[in-house]
Amino acid sequence: MKRTTQVVVAISVILLITPGIISEEAARPETLLGMPLVFEDDFEQGNADRWEPVDSAAWNVVKEGDNYAYALLQDCDYSPKVRSPVNISLIKELWASDFVFQARFKSTEHEYGHRDMCIFFGHQDPTHFYYVHLGKKADEHCNSIFIVNGVPRVSIATERTEGTNWDDRYHTVRVTRDVEKGTIAVYFDDLETPVMLATDKAFTTGRIGVGSFDDIGIVDDVTVWGKKAAPPPTQGSQ
Repeated sequence: MKRTTQVVVAISVILLITPGIISEEAARPETLLGMPLVFEDDFEQGNADRWEPVDSAAWNVVKEGDNYAYALLQDCDYSPKVRSPVNISLIKELWASDFVFQARFKSTEHEYGHRDMCIFFGHQDPTHFYYVHLGKKADEHCNSIFIVNGVPRVSIATERTEGTNWDDRYHTVRVTRDVEKGTIAVYFDDLETPVMLATDKAFTTGRIGVGSFDDIGIVDDVTVWGKKAAPPPTQGSQ
């Protein structure tokens, strides 16, 4: 009996400390890095009512076994004014300054060098925002942190890996933002060691969202801890 109890305790400890094998309560603490939980959506209600895509026909909530998730099923019918991602869906009614964003992403695109998924933040309007591009093979337009500031996107990453190893499984992605320091850090599965770093202070508040440059994929268990900010008087939904 004593040995059985020890085994159960050991398994419980492993579940709590192993990334990706944690309880729902551990996955979504009420605060993280001193910031409160301000948004969460696991899509288990079967809808995406809290999201604003640039093209609602391209996105849908899908069922995978007993789980619901938010799927980008095709390219959005959307033409950006400057060279930047096409497939975007933003969280409604959330502007933030500092934040921690975390979600599970699965690329359903075919294998090629720019296979990607994206996270958007500091989003002011369609031509002013940041985005993280998690692409298969890094180059000047792939696998970096970018700024769109009224002109075609520009890479601002000071550190990044040689690429993001997409396969057919879900991967946990985290993005942290500290506007006073200007820092941006991106994590992929390993939530201790960043895969990308950047420093920029052009946009200190903005909206947050998910998508891809021009690929398809699925997003689930979106969580944001952060400091809410008021949108500019002329801003609201995209």
